[in-house]
Amino acid sequence: MGNPTGFINVGRALPTERDPSERLIDWLEVYEEIPLADVEQQASRCMDCGVPFCQSAKSEFAPVVAGCPVNNIIPEWNDLIYRGRWKDAIDLLHKTNNFPEFTGRVCPAPCEGACVLGINADPVAIKLHEKEIIDHAFKEGWVVAQPPSARTGKNVAVIGSGPAGLAAAAQLNKAGHMVTVYERADRIGGLLMYGIPNMKLQKELVQRRVDILAEEGIVFVTNTEVGKDISAAQLESDFDSVVLCVGATVPRDLPVEGRELKGVHFAMDFLKANTKSLLDSEHKDGQYINAQGKNVVVIGGGDTGTDCIGTSLRHQCQNAIQLEIMPCPPGQRSAENPWPEWPKRLLVDYGQKEAIAVQGQDPRQYLVMTKKIESDNQGHVKAVHTVHITWQRNDKGQMFPQEVAGSEKVIPADIVLIAMGFMGPEGGLIEQFGLEQDNRSNIAAEYDKFATSKPGVFAAGDGRRGQSLIVWAIDEGRRCAREVDTYLMGSSYLP
Repeated sequence: MGNPTGFINVGRALPTERDPSERLIDWLEVYEEIPLADVEQQASRCMDCGVPFCQSAKSEFAPVVAGCPVNNIIPEWNDLIYRGRWKDAIDLLHKTNNFPEFTGRVCPAPCEGACVLGINADPVAIKLHEKEIIDHAFKEGWVVAQPPSARTGKNVAVIGSGPAGLAAAAQLNKAGHMVTVYERADRIGGLLMYGIPNMKLQKELVQRRVDILAEEGIVFVTNTEVGKDISAAQLESDFDSVVLCVGATVPRDLPVEGRELKGVHFAMDFLKANTKSLLDSEHKDGQYINAQGKNVVVIGGGDTGTDCIGTSLRHQCQNAIQLEIMPCPPGQRSAENPWPEWPKRLLVDYGQKEAIAVQGQDPRQYLVMTKKIESDNQGHVKAVHTVHITWQRNDKGQMFPQEVAGSEKVIPADIVLIAMGFMGPEGGLIEQFGLEQDNRSNIAAEYDKFATSKPGVFAAGDGRRGQSLIVWAIDEGRRCAREVDTYLMGSSYLP
């Protein structure tokens, strides 16, 4: 690499976070901008490690083995950054990732978990570098529409405009096919638009990329639910191929007493309504679940739960806590979690940092199971009844929660948000197409083939693999596009 001692002489540094007292009164990004010279210095930490584990990941082992699912050529663009060759860096980055402005902000960076430097030091700030490459490229005007020079005469319908659908559409359009993307919401972007709050991903960035794709020739159709507004049979008749990128949108429910009470919501309903109202009217229309002055209990300890905490704090809630049934992760890698596996360790994300600043403590409570939700006798939630648990193993080796006697607790609650993950895709569309499903209710389609049980119909993203990362969705969309192109043309030049 350009600086052979960078990983020794330069320490890891990230952009400064905006003060919580400042950022909790708006919906802007959490981090300040970082000078390009500092990014170039950070890029010098990338070492000539021989085997760059950061840039590859095998689907059959994910998420145990880390690395970049889209196979970003990370060492090479780190070296280009260090040398100030930013234009070459974006050209190289775009060869493997259609949307680095998304992954550079919201991907958990499995690449950094597999960084060789991370064995005994802080890993290279790869996610930061990816974000800065694309942001600088847009500022310089290097990212422009590049419509295909010729068309094949083939038409492809893509159902769903999340990261998998957009990636598939972008690649198929590059191959010269006419692509129409159907989205049931009023805006394009799927999870990128309505599933991720503004402070993590500004929606102007999503729309900017969508506008470029439209300029390249992709047709976007919103407010249209396939299977309801247009039938599966009609699509199969009108298009040469159909790609299902419908996501895993069925939330895991909480089957306890009081689940039906007013004030109990799925996390995604809370987040989607908030973002839509913010974009439509800056919350002036009141068409969202307002947590202002209320006690908020979030059930679920993952990223979606954290987004609920951050959103509730921006509403100026009275208090917000996050309940997690699993044990608290260790502060560092355990012996059972060696490099290059994804590091399962305790992280304090933006939402927790904000809660600590406002409430004085981390909002997360571990090894807590919800027993019931109490009513105020007017049909509205009043409190959440919990108990602490330990995880035990039965005679079959299966883990089960054992309640701790005397640990019952009643937590005041005006809003309860269920953020326990997702079960799989919705079934109606799958039934209309007559597709086979796997034992987890996902659309049955082999990875790297993506062909469903019906000829000409393909599936990619969370609807095929189950709930996963945005970067895996982009990977699947790209790989699926290659298979669709081969199906239509007999061979494919797509990567």
